[in-house]
Amino acid sequence: MNDETNTVSLIDVSTYLPGDPVSSDYYLQFADSDDLRDNLMFRAPRFRHHVGPDETAVDMVERAAAGLVERHGQDVVADADVLITHTQLPDMPFYGGGGAMAHRLGMKPNWVIDLHNGGCAAFVLGLKLARNLLAAGEGRTALIAVAQNAAGQIFDQETVRRKAQAAVPGDGAAVGLVTRSAESPILDVECRTYGEYAGDMTISVDPPRKWWQAGPGEGCIGFTESKITKVLARGNRQVPEVSYAVCDRIGLAPKDVDLLVTNQPNRVFLRNWRDALELPKTRHVDTFDDCGNLFAAGIPVNLDRAITAGKLKTGDTVLMAAFAHAGDFAGAAALRWGGRVR
Repeated sequence: MNDETNTVSLIDVSTYLPGDPVSSDYYLQFADSDDLRDNLMFRAPRFRHHVGPDETAVDMVERAAAGLVERHGQDVVADADVLITHTQLPDMPFYGGGGAMAHRLGMKPNWVIDLHNGGCAAFVLGLKLARNLLAAGEGRTALIAVAQNAAGQIFDQETVRRKAQAAVPGDGAAVGLVTRSAESPILDVECRTYGEYAGDMTISVDPPRKWWQAGPGEGCIGFTESKITKVLARGNRQVPEVSYAVCDRIGLAPKDVDLLVTNQPNRVFLRNWRDALELPKTRHVDTFDDCGNLFAAGIPVNLDRAITAGKLKTGDTVLMAAFAHAGDFAGAAALRWGGRVR
């Protein structure tokens, strides 16, 4: 890939965080006895954002796309050939939000693809899919839209917000603009599925029932000390593994990348990933205390923050990496940043 015909670039990203920041004090008023309250996995951020009571994932994506429209024009968004989406908590259980998002953005794309298995690494998976489709001639422009909207809905339920896990997630959305061009080339992408771990993330409801059945009790993530230990071990291993795989192929040691952008489950992972890749804290974007765990929106929100703050210069190499759920998927992507259109 050495010319505009074959090269695919992530040329911009814009984001949206709903409402005013919600402080950790909000959860202290509800705090209940919880065997996992002292676990490192659930050390709460200072702030996070919550989706509004009537705000949909489609609303969030439309608001996130506003920055792209402002910088590139409505036609660039509306004329995109491919729309790739991921929503943490779909507005409707039977179908994804891609069709409604396309309509709201004024699009008539040839491809609308909803991703779910990518989880916290969905933006990386979206980059790989967009790159492959555009390079294969299926269009010139793709949008990758992700919405994390579970914090203000699942984790703010009356009985769930008493748990330690409730204070960690935050809500947000992002839209990435991918084009067949050499402006900000995607250098390499690595995605790995670990199917043996696919059943390890579960919904816990008391009394037990299937998630779709009516009944008392509110659902939350079924964490146990044993599960947390496994997730920590997998995440600590998988993110460096996919990162090294990408760096090996582009001929750059991880310690020499200019910026590391990861998902942000908790402070422990952030520290361990930096150490594994031999990177200083100054070259790893960290918005955990401002936004909490943004799940799939974490990478694009952090990337947008870094660009806006001037931490990313033209020609810099960005490494994006994440793992998903209980470790059933992980991905990494490298990008040579070409600068943002003002």
